[in-house]
Amino acid sequence: MSLKVQLEKRKIPAIERTTKEAWGAVREKYKQFFCENVYGLPVPAPTELRFEESEPEDPRFCAGLGISYAVTAHATLCGTEVSFPFRVCLPKTDHPVPFFVLSNFHQGEPNCYLPIAEIIDRGFGVIYTYYKDVTSDDGDFQNGISRALYPNGGENRAPNSTGKIQMWAWSNMRMLDYALQNERFDAEHAAVIGHSRLGKTALVTGMMDERFRYVISNNAGCSGDAITKCKEGERIEVITRVFPYWFCPNYRERYLELDGESGVMDFDQHMLLATVAPRILMVGSAERDIWADPVSEKLCCIAAGAAWENLGKVGFIAPDEEPVIGENDTEGSVCYHHRAGEHYLSRRDWCAYMDAIDKKRK
Repeated sequence: MSLKVQLEKRKIPAIERTTKEAWGAVREKYKQFFCENVYGLPVPAPTELRFEESEPEDPRFCAGLGISYAVTAHATLCGTEVSFPFRVCLPKTDHPVPFFVLSNFHQGEPNCYLPIAEIIDRGFGVIYTYYKDVTSDDGDFQNGISRALYPNGGENRAPNSTGKIQMWAWSNMRMLDYALQNERFDAEHAAVIGHSRLGKTALVTGMMDERFRYVISNNAGCSGDAITKCKEGERIEVITRVFPYWFCPNYRERYLELDGESGVMDFDQHMLLATVAPRILMVGSAERDIWADPVSEKLCCIAAGAAWENLGKVGFIAPDEEPVIGENDTEGSVCYHHRAGEHYLSRRDWCAYMDAIDKKRK
């Protein structure tokens, strides 16, 4: 069945028709909706922020062609001193480099989600943190930056209170702050990237911070880069029951019953993707990642593309058919690729994103 027909059958709300001049107000409305009803209020900007750098650690890093060192961000947040570590990896070169900001599931490099040598060889830098060093991935709100936001430990959270995805997004923005004061990085070509729950985090980061030119979600699925209405695999009921701390309490309270066949939803995830416009959005899916649902991910790109078209840009250009292995749609401002295999951030994914960025930079 045609994807456009499937989209019509799901009856999701359309992106508002608007002009270039009015888009800012529409974008702000979408952003406020997601902060109030899904991810919770954003973490405030720090009142003070400084960075403590180490010296480069290994002269042979990436065959002597790269630099790697540690940085600690120290911030004053809601009157509380907080900090988190991150790493900087970049090629040895005399000109600023395009770069990725990554919240990662693993520490150190290389690791299974970060083919650092290939990224360096392609001329890109990476700034990344181990996401649990920012705050834990559980219902404990007394560690990391969450303790600054929840002095009472998260008891009786307010309906729109900050979830942990917003906290990880905050750390992405602080890593960008670091990059923008460092002449080694090309401020015009900053990308935020994440996989799975951290793909959702990348999308929220892109919604909150327009300094990122490229926003990349890999296998983000439910409550990320997939249409929710009539979705296969994971749905709101499951994700808010197992991971309630990622979101604000409003999400389950208001939308639990609306993610099936018959519910009438006043939003869907394409509106989150639309907040990236007019910048570049990239979404990646995997053949066997049924839990995330590649069809719903591609449908989300189709539905979101209207935001770019409203702004006179090319939105999403792709075959009107379900995803096929090897599909790589990069002609528009919304890019999508679909590969074989499981739920994973693979070397193939990284290469697809670097290829697309190189294409957009020309």
